Parts: sequence; structure tokens; C-alpha cells
Amino acid sequence: MSRFRKLTISLLIAVMVISLAACGGKKESSSAGGDTSQFVTISFVVLGDKPKNGQFEKVMEKVNAIMKEKINAELQWKWVEWADWQTKYNLLLASGEPVDLVTIGTDWLDTWSNAQRGAFLPLDDLLPKYAPQTWKEIPQEDWAQSKYNGKIVLIPENDYTQWINHGFFYRGDWAKQAGITEPIKDWNTIGKYLQWIKDNKPDVIPYDVQASTSNFGGWVQSYTPHLELPISTGYMPIFNTESYDDRYKVVSPVFEDTFLDFAKLMKDWADKGYWREDVLNNKNDTRNALRAGQTGMDSHHTQTFSGLRVQMDKDQPGSELMMYPFSRTSNNLLEMPITHGGVSLGAHSKNPERALMAYDLIRNNKEIYQLINYGLEGVQYDIKDGKRVLPANYNETNDSFYSDFWAGRMDKFEIPSDTTWDKIDTMYKEYDKIKKPYPYGQFVFDKTAIESELTAISQVTGEMGPAISYGKAGDPTQAVQEYRDKLKLAGYDKVMAELQRQLDAYKAQMDSAANK
Repeated sequence: MSRFRKLTISLLIAVMVISLAACGGKKESSSAGGDTSQFVTISFVVLGDKPKNGQFEKVMEKVNAIMKEKINAELQWKWVEWADWQTKYNLLLASGEPVDLVTIGTDWLDTWSNAQRGAFLPLDDLLPKYAPQTWKEIPQEDWAQSKYNGKIVLIPENDYTQWINHGFFYRGDWAKQAGITEPIKDWNTIGKYLQWIKDNKPDVIPYDVQASTSNFGGWVQSYTPHLELPISTGYMPIFNTESYDDRYKVVSPVFEDTFLDFAKLMKDWADKGYWREDVLNNKNDTRNALRAGQTGMDSHHTQTFSGLRVQMDKDQPGSELMMYPFSRTSNNLLEMPITHGGVSLGAHSKNPERALMAYDLIRNNKEIYQLINYGLEGVQYDIKDGKRVLPANYNETNDSFYSDFWAGRMDKFEIPSDTTWDKIDTMYKEYDKIKKPYPYGQFVFDKTAIESELTAISQVTGEMGPAISYGKAGDPTQAVQEYRDKLKLAGYDKVMAELQRQLDAYKAQMDSAANK
């Protein structure tokens, strides 16, 4: 080797050493550019009760080992537990606490209201550099649904298939004994089923329901073309739109015969003893009672049903759990909004760049994704015939794991489970035939002018809604009229007018975009 070449190599090495020293050991992420020289902890706000058996911590040790290697950071879940979750969540975001990643949902977590209050950081300039894979793979039309005032404030869960349309779960074996041989298509047949249980199963409460949630929204879906707006009015939805074809006209089924018909039917069901006399104070777990054979009905959404069917096949062999989706009566079904789940960055995050790097890994790194969603292979699950199964020595109390990660699930990394009903596709096919595109993905509801009225309306729904919903408010006609009067006093008309004004503006926005 010539002296000149040796000198050149020596100089290059010297330059590299000096450069590294000047950077202070700067470490680049494998997926995004940025200074990762300082180790940081990234908080992730999730909805759910914190696990207590230690398995979550064991899984996160594995996750954080990878995170440290790739971006010199660790993740730390910040749980918003289910007791009074909505209040806790909104107070956390309003507090100014420097949280990093935040689970969001525009149709159930007040995302647009929190964005309006400045709870989230704009992401437009950060995403391409610090979450490049996520930025690249989400199409521009989906980013368009993720903007507030023209700025991206959330990352949508846009590549995950789910159905959370609600309905009643009932036992197919008991329905057959009641003479119901076809899938149930209406509430009258549900009533026939409950009456058979009342007459033939003396040790079973037909519907051992808690009054903490109302089925009125399901009744509206079954018997009207109305669409529910992503606006919270507490215990019971008050404001809808007319129909998919007239989706910018605000209506309220509470002020239609729809509500009176519902109240009368619920009074009839209560009088017939389909639920406990003290239903308004009932704390019994309906789902556990169903699994124990102590009740004949439960209600929730399709995702829940897909797993519950498998559990019931084990707990109550031959029960043939079925679901009556409320949309089956009317063919009134909207697709899921892609912003039903997703993530935002807290406005006071101290490490926004690293938080996005961490999210890019959660969403796009298969190993991290499957750890966070499923736990440890060999502990929480084994793979058999391409499906997740419980290990032979699995113990529910000691080994169960969940992370409540609903902020970026991806179909491509999902592992099918033997705890999901293998015929759930039959329901998906039914939905696919009637579904309509979700029309309110870009509707940003500004409640500034009517916040006090909405609070008052929510108080009314909480005070009177449970008793009307479960037939314990006396004469239905009088109760409904009193309810309507209180809603009027709370500011119903003002909210109605403001909603219509905003939907008119939204219609103009959508029409303009369609004509470009």
C-alpha cells in the first residue's frame, strides 16, 4: 500500500472519530431520522383498567428492549380506568400534563372537542421525518379525515377491519324451543323469546341487564332511517340526522313517536318481568350471567359477539349464541369511521419526535405489534394451524394479558384466533350488502357556543333516561312529555339550531370538495 493511500485512510478515520465525538454518540433510528442520544420514556394514554397479574409488565420488558435498541426509548402505558372514564380522559387532556401518545376516537372520545381546546400537536411537519413508514402508507384521503383547521392532529386506525355495530345476543337453542327458527329480525320477536324464558326457565332472568346503558340508539337504528351524529349527550343520544340521503338535516327521535313507542315497549317488558324489579340499581354482570346460564340475553357489538360465541360454546354447550344486529330490521348501517381509533400527540409532550418514532415502530414492526396486541408466545398463546390458541398450561387469572391498544391495529399483522367464531364472516357478508360510507369523518363539531346547554342536556338524559329506558318511570306518555319539557328547558332548541348551522357549513364543504 502506498504512503499516500495510507495517509488518506488515516485522515478519513480521524475525521470519522472527530465527527462521532462532535455528535456526542448520536444514534439514528432504523426507521426515522432524529437525535436519539438521550434515553427517554414515552407515555401512552390508553382506556382500560390496569392489569394486575404482572403479565403486562413482562410483555413490556420485551417491547422496551427492542425500543431501546432501535430508538433509545421506552414506552410506559398511562391507564384511564373505566370508572368515570370520559370525565377522567378529558380532564387529563385539559390539565396540561405532558403526555405523549394519546388514544383517540372521533365518534366516542371527544377528539374534535379536545383538538379545539388545543389538546393535540399538529403533526404535518413531524410525520414525514419521525414516522416515515406510517406517513407513506396512509393515503392522502385518509389524512384528510384526520385534520382539524387544516392541520393533521391524529393518525387514524385506517388499516384494521372491525364492526362495532350493536345488537342483542340471544341463545339459539332457547329461541328454537320458543318456535323461533330463523335469525331474529325485529324487537317483537326478541320479546317473544324473552317471554318464553320467563314462562319456561324459572331460575333464569330473561334479560339481567344493568340500567347504566340504554338500548334506545338501537331502537332508532332498527325503526328509523336516522343516522347518529358523533356528538355526546350523555346517557342517551338526542340528536340524529334524517337519513343517509338527507344526512345534513338534524332531527331528534326523542321528539318523535319513535321515542314514545320505545318507552311503551320498555314499560311492557318491565311489567312482564323480563329484567329485575330493581333494574335501576342492578350491578350484576350481564355477560357473566349469560355465560353461567342465568340470563338469556346480553347486548353489545359484533366484535364482542365474535369472541363471546366461542366462550358460550364452551360454557353452555349447544347454546348456539346468536346476534340480532339492530340494523337487520331496517338495513340502516354505516361503515366504521377510520378515526374510531387512532393516536394523537399531547400538546405538552416533551418528546414528540421520539414519540412518533415509537408509534411508527408499534404500527409497523411485526414483533413489537404482536407483543403489544397478543403478549408472549408460549405464555399467552401458541400457534396451531395458523391460529392463536391457548397454551395447555394457560391459567386465566395468572396468564391473561391485554394492552387496550386501539390506536393503530393493522390487518397485515393480525393473527387469527380460535377464540373468534369461525363463521363470523357470515355476519360480515350480511353487513357488506347494506353498509353505507360513513359520512361524518370530517365533521368537526364546535360546541363552544352551546357547551352549557349540552351539559344541561346530558344531565337530563342521566337523570331520566335510565327509568324510561327500563320501564320504571311510570306512565310512558307522561314520562316522555316530562323528559321533552326538561330537554327544552336545558336548551334543546338552541343546540338544534347550532347543529343545523354547522351541518349546513359541512355540507357546503363536502359539496365543494366533490366538485373539485
